[in-house]
Amino acid sequence: MPHLRSRPGTRSPTNRIAIIQEHRMILKAVENGVSEARIAKALNVDVASIRRRRKLLDGICAEAVELLKEKHLTLNSFSELRKLAPIRQIEAAELMIAMNNFSNSYVRSLVAATPRNQLASGYTPRTPKGLSDEQLALMERESASLAREFKVAEQTYGTDHLDLVLAVGYLSKLLRNGKVVGYLAKHFQELLFEFQRITESEATAA
Repeated sequence: MPHLRSRPGTRSPTNRIAIIQEHRMILKAVENGVSEARIAKALNVDVASIRRRRKLLDGICAEAVELLKEKHLTLNSFSELRKLAPIRQIEAAELMIAMNNFSNSYVRSLVAATPRNQLASGYTPRTPKGLSDEQLALMERESASLAREFKVAEQTYGTDHLDLVLAVGYLSKLLRNGKVVGYLAKHFQELLFEFQRITESEATAA
């Protein structure tokens, strides 16, 4: 069985098995009578990590699992996805694939931009510091708009054109809002850099 975790720099993401596949391998081992402690020792991780991986897909809808089964996400990203209602989990998975961004910071930003009626029952979001109700509402509207554009692009142009369609309009409008940019710079710097890279590349191509 491949390692679930390695020391930094020892393996590239392309050589790692996807986390959902890890989850299924662990379940299979447990079904075959292998103890969590033995699995943890064999894979050089702690038992708590094995238990978290066993429960990885609890609260995640089957459609989202299917979309993400070969993607490299973190355990914490699945914790974030559980905060979303099933239909929003699917949208979030589609957006991650479209943007080719599976980082935890990006998943958190999708959760932050999700309207309350699309959050999982029992989850009460905390209002992000540094972002007004108006700015949060803007992010929610733009996130909904992005999801709609994704559907249209998928049906009309196919996946090869998704990045272009998604970048035009949504990212440009978002990055023209100083308060939103400031918030992203403080809390989601990796995501902001990626947005800027996409819009700059599109402007150069135009």
